[in-house]
Amino acid sequence: MRRFQLTLAYDGTAYAGWQVQPGRPTIQEALEAAVEKVTGQRARTIASGRTDAGVHALGQVVAFAADAPLSCEVLRRALNANLPRDVAVLEVAEAPATFHPIRDARRKRYRYVLHDGAVRNVFALRFAWHYPYGRLDAAAMQRAAEPLLGRHDFRSFETSGAERKTSVRTVFDLAVCRAEAGAGPPPAAPAPAGTRDDWVVLEIEADGFLYNMVRAIVGTLTEVGRGARPEHWPAEVLAARDRRPAGPTAPPQGLFLVNVAY
Repeated sequence: MRRFQLTLAYDGTAYAGWQVQPGRPTIQEALEAAVEKVTGQRARTIASGRTDAGVHALGQVVAFAADAPLSCEVLRRALNANLPRDVAVLEVAEAPATFHPIRDARRKRYRYVLHDGAVRNVFALRFAWHYPYGRLDAAAMQRAAEPLLGRHDFRSFETSGAERKTSVRTVFDLAVCRAEAGAGPPPAAPAPAGTRDDWVVLEIEADGFLYNMVRAIVGTLTEVGRGARPEHWPAEVLAARDRRPAGPTAPPQGLFLVNVAY
């Protein structure tokens, strides 16, 4: 039996998330159907994280075991030929029999994209949170984010629904900046004239994430960016260890799993 490690990209718009759910389309279901068609075997796939409905991935890592004689490159091409067009296998590699995408992960990086132009960009609605209530102060959001760096209890940014042994995580990098449309994926959608810099991009890297942690951090920093809260407020939210004082949970379509480091 061979163990394969896949790097997967997908547009999560049409899916109810990664994990198989009865009667609802999921990434895991689509991938396992393709694996069965190519190898003739039903294989259980394990992903590095269970992305939610509407969330995308640029570099999801998945593992499965199968007794398949195909080379990694042939397997990659065969899987892509049998996957929906909004899911793609970027790379296939053989992995040790003990490899586990969740337990072995050391760091994960996420990106969140906001579009704060007054007019919505119809080409980006699937891949960004359109925020039409005024231009966000990205520099203030960056300053407000700095106290979240390091090792902390992040329960103030966790939505209930997933049991964890601990809510302590280490954030290695957290950057908020403006970016031009077309500068790279995402956002890489056409932009109407005069709106090329109407994008705010947040990137965060940590040793792990709580349920909806990134989206809760984005929602909290957005309150600072629009001037509703002072820059020191996110640090107070963090210290409270309570989800109620924090900002709203940002919508899913702006969130991308960028990569996973092992």
